[in-house]
Amino acid sequence: MTTDTPSADTGQPCAAVRRGRPRSEAAEQAIFSAAEDLLAGGTTLSELTVEGIATAAGVGKATIYRRWPNKEALLVDVVGRLEDPLPAPSGGSARDDLIAMVDYMRRRGLAKRTRWLLKAALGQMHSLPELHTAYRERVIKPRRDAGLDLIRRAMDEGVLRSDLDVDLLGDLLMGPILYRSILWDDSDLEDPELARKMVDSVIEGLAPR
Repeated sequence: MTTDTPSADTGQPCAAVRRGRPRSEAAEQAIFSAAEDLLAGGTTLSELTVEGIATAAGVGKATIYRRWPNKEALLVDVVGRLEDPLPAPSGGSARDDLIAMVDYMRRRGLAKRTRWLLKAALGQMHSLPELHTAYRERVIKPRRDAGLDLIRRAMDEGVLRSDLDVDLLGDLLMGPILYRSILWDDSDLEDPELARKMVDSVIEGLAPR
């Protein structure tokens, strides 16, 4: 994949963000809206260019490069914006926050089915290795880390056994909703109680004796 950068020898990682002038909220919104409109109009992620986005947004290319070092970094933020933000910790129990996390993933699965722009963007990423890797690091990994932190809290609160591997517990708690959301396209995700049922099934089976 060709990286659309102002200089080929910058050596900057995809996820890095340059320092520069203070950001303009209006300019950023125009850039995001332009990229989303281009995607909605049928432009693929691989066809998007910084120049094309800048023209559609009515800004100069330099305005984009002050905020993102290359096209990949910009597109990670564009696609990330199409998804709902992570739920903030409730301040309640780890169980409640785990349910909120799994329900977030349930709603994300529904959004991927009903919001074709999100589905198209996520589907195209698999053919764009650099963008897919950056997206995993910038968007997916923080969500996984947040889930593992909740599992550690549940262990500390005595909700889950503390002698089990945290990563394995993460797979046991998050795997079923990912299976339904990604691999089983016609699975039932409409049930608002689904997240509670999933979390409680795991907790009841792995609670300390």
